[in-house]
Amino acid sequence: MKKKHALVIFSKFPEPGVTKTRLTEAHGGSLTPDEAAKLYRAMVLDTAATGLQGLVQCRRNTDSDIFDFFVSSSPADEMVRVKEMFKQAFPSDDIGYVVDQGENFDAHFNDCYRQIFDLGYHSVVCIGGDLPGLTPDMITRAFSSMSQLEAPSPSGAMVLAPCQAAGVSLVGITKTTRMDFTGVFYNGDGIAALDALMAIAAERRIPTALLETLSDVDYMEDLGHMISMINAMDYCSGFQSESQVPQRTLAFIRSIGLVTTTPPNTSHDPRSRLDG
Repeated sequence: MKKKHALVIFSKFPEPGVTKTRLTEAHGGSLTPDEAAKLYRAMVLDTAATGLQGLVQCRRNTDSDIFDFFVSSSPADEMVRVKEMFKQAFPSDDIGYVVDQGENFDAHFNDCYRQIFDLGYHSVVCIGGDLPGLTPDMITRAFSSMSQLEAPSPSGAMVLAPCQAAGVSLVGITKTTRMDFTGVFYNGDGIAALDALMAIAAERRIPTALLETLSDVDYMEDLGHMISMINAMDYCSGFQSESQVPQRTLAFIRSIGLVTTTPPNTSHDPRSRLDG
């Protein structure tokens, strides 16, 4: 019997003044509200393109399972614009849509998984929309890791990719995984999301695979890292045929002249003393 698997991207419509506000001048950043929204639009569509390519590879690796792509967004009255954005970018792809609901992100996360599992899917991998460094290979490894871990497990399986701030940018679980995200992203104890997830996994004996760090973009230092990374990806793609460059994001950062700068390094090690 074929199993169904879903890749879900969490996305909101890129509204100026609402989207990626921590990158704007009003919050100490360097982008205008319109530029921040356009950057997010480019990132989310690049992240989706990479995810779709990852599912193509998943389908090539098996002829027995089904791999589908979903967009999870809120509020409900914005879904029309969200659908138009994705349909314009990917007119030939079959994309499903979910309106996630709840009083905070933990509840939205739980609701998204519940809806997808209720549709008959066996495993679900959720990713953020601001991951231009995502690779198709990470998607295939996320699903294959869960498949390998859950085979001998009575507790399902989980896969995580941490982000740079002790959070997570990719979370995958199977239908039988005893996971509840309440208190993971929003808690009053100051526990980082990655630590919270690992504590739940240990308590409930959930086999978990950890992928490499996958940086998201919330603050200006994140943006600086992303700019350097994408420029490196663009150059190295000439030597790595499997590389998928986030072209929309690359085009946008170049169109407005975004570059990464760092302070002069005056705190260098006195090597002459050490090596002398």
